[in-house]
Amino acid sequence: MSQERLASVTPTANAPSSISDLEALLKDDVKVKVAGVDVDGILRGKYMSKEKFLSAASSDGFNFCSVIFGWDMHDTVYSRELLISNRANGYRDLIASIDLATYRRIPWENNVPFFLVSFLDPDTKEPICADPRGALRQVVTKAQSKGWRPIAGCEYEYFQFKETPESLAKKNFTDLQPLTPGMHGYSLLRTQINSEYFNDLFDESLKFQIPLEGHHTETGPGVYETALAYTDALRMADNAILFKFLAKSVGMKRGVVPSFMAKPWGNLPGCSGHIHVSLRDEEGKSIFAVSDSELKTGRANAQYEDTKFLSQEGEWFLAGILEGLPDVMPMLVPTINGYKRLVGGEAFWAPNAVTYGYDSRAASVRIISPPSVPPSATRMEVRVPGADMNPYFAMSAIFALGLRGIEKKLPLPGPPVGQLTQEEKKAGKVKMLPQSLEAATERMMRPESIAREEAVFGNDFVDHYGGTRQHEVKLWNEAVTNWEVERYLELA
Repeated sequence: MSQERLASVTPTANAPSSISDLEALLKDDVKVKVAGVDVDGILRGKYMSKEKFLSAASSDGFNFCSVIFGWDMHDTVYSRELLISNRANGYRDLIASIDLATYRRIPWENNVPFFLVSFLDPDTKEPICADPRGALRQVVTKAQSKGWRPIAGCEYEYFQFKETPESLAKKNFTDLQPLTPGMHGYSLLRTQINSEYFNDLFDESLKFQIPLEGHHTETGPGVYETALAYTDALRMADNAILFKFLAKSVGMKRGVVPSFMAKPWGNLPGCSGHIHVSLRDEEGKSIFAVSDSELKTGRANAQYEDTKFLSQEGEWFLAGILEGLPDVMPMLVPTINGYKRLVGGEAFWAPNAVTYGYDSRAASVRIISPPSVPPSATRMEVRVPGADMNPYFAMSAIFALGLRGIEKKLPLPGPPVGQLTQEEKKAGKVKMLPQSLEAATERMMRPESIAREEAVFGNDFVDHYGGTRQHEVKLWNEAVTNWEVERYLELA
């Protein structure tokens, strides 16, 4: 799929539409900051001189070392050769294609202009399969070819620690001090402690063109939750990645380390990265909404009571997510630690099974529809991802599976979570999600995986991304943890 035919991101305010606009926009600047996204959702970028940047923007882009797809989040080269970047070709350059629609200025860095890039193969000029922005862009393009706009929202829960990068290293990441003590969800008192930092997160987000819908404390010592405003899926993923960058940058200035690790404390709730999704038609109407005539009694041919206020396309979309969810788990939960958050039950509302239900926070997919919201707000909340997700891959997986469900007109795999009896649960009639990154990666990489279907992600992506997760598992299996030493050193 060529770059020209791929969907573009919703432009930010004042985004340039031509090189002349760009030159005028940067007339008083001497440098520009650019960044792309690696498979772990980490921004990899640099400063460029204005002259070099304008030259790159006027052509195909600029060269960027492919090693960012050949090493992990700590710059350790992957354990084996992978498709995109490898030792054999000496980590040759990729083409970094500048996305002018992502223009914004970084308010805490003297308003330096900033742009995101996508990565292209230098020979074919096609998007590389492992580029997170490219992966989501291709799924969005597929939806747009059917006249639908994928829309998404993202909610982050994250701990704050009264630490610095230096203090973390000095303490060996142990005995960390939470920003505030106690379990204080939705607290008006706890936000008055460190109020400058708390308010900076909101205010700097608006300046950085990341509109927020809500920002409050969540239950847990020093935990915040921030809901990013609903928008087109590509823009949403950009905003989600950049919000993490913003939070960590603002935190460093205030002596705070915000952590998006999924489960930093074993005995406390983890940190979610819930994703809300819907499809809209060219007039902006929700594809998932029922017709006006069905608003009183619901859709007559709905499979279950919980889905009677979803359109038929919405029910198929939901069925597609549910059928494929176990095969794409590494794209939603990409870390070793992330699976420790998925404990199931209603204590922490972190689902570990293939379940759905109307307005159910205990389910993997929560249906949000009338009567609790107006038809225009009909959507689904996928509650499996943690705050450590890569939002591009997570949204790519959700929309790719949902579109597949519509294409195949898939039936729902079973009753809603509220209709499952304890006997059915004990009898294994509820399909469980993989319980570790190792099991999830094995499932995604098996030959019959839905993720391998060409209409979903294809073999190239699965082999490369799966290889990066195998590397993560290998490092974990080789690690000797504090728990092991405390348990076995004296008594084994």
